[in-house]
Amino acid sequence: MALDKAALLDELTRNAPRSTSGPKLTPRDAATLIVIDRSGREPAVLFGRRHPGLKFMPGQFVFPGGRIEPGDRSMTAGDDLDPRVEARLLRRMRRPTASRARALALAAIRETFEETGLVIGARAGAGPAKPPPSGAWSAFAAHGVAPALARLHFVARAITPPGRPKRFDTRFFAVDADAVAHRVEGVVGPDAELVELVWKPLSQVQTLDLPAITRVILRELDERIAAGFSADLAAPFYHERFGRRLREEL
Repeated sequence: MALDKAALLDELTRNAPRSTSGPKLTPRDAATLIVIDRSGREPAVLFGRRHPGLKFMPGQFVFPGGRIEPGDRSMTAGDDLDPRVEARLLRRMRRPTASRARALALAAIRETFEETGLVIGARAGAGPAKPPPSGAWSAFAAHGVAPALARLHFVARAITPPGRPKRFDTRFFAVDADAVAHRVEGVVGPDAELVELVWKPLSQVQTLDLPAITRVILRELDERIAAGFSADLAAPFYHERFGRRLREEL
């Protein structure tokens, strides 16, 4: 069945109505990573359940992610983005640069590491390397893994509508689960940002408590996998213009 794009826009409008009461904020660059296990009969996606005491999306199931940090602009990766992925990331980007596209991809990997303990990449070689930035990237590199940008798929972009207390220009990346080179235990738990991790088959994800945009992106992802999960496929871009929600393709 073909993707009903009008229905996706309607779902966003119904479940995340526009608010005009908040300040006029400029969206911040952010990135999230969808980890997919395609080894079984049906693809399964990794979710984290947010701590119920958090002010932002308490108790909901989400993909790991967050905004770009300074270290994402200088971290050394093990390889480069697929040229097709980079080209789509640069479309409709203000002041587009390859370094900014790269930083978005690295932010998705770093946030996944910080929130879940999953180290996405490949074992680093023995040759000389630029020292990693301090903080999360230093901890990431300590496991002998270099971030693998070439494994990332760019699957969607969404900008939070105006009037919200927080606004993000989020790029949704996806990666196969076999890109996980290491897992740090003890990151997820009752006192952490994510209290549990769960794998859910795509046919069952709508039973979870999900943000509206997450539900929409998952339907886009299902369609993308059915179409071959190729970097040649366009990425949907959800945003608002003159009070109207739009879905365009990049």
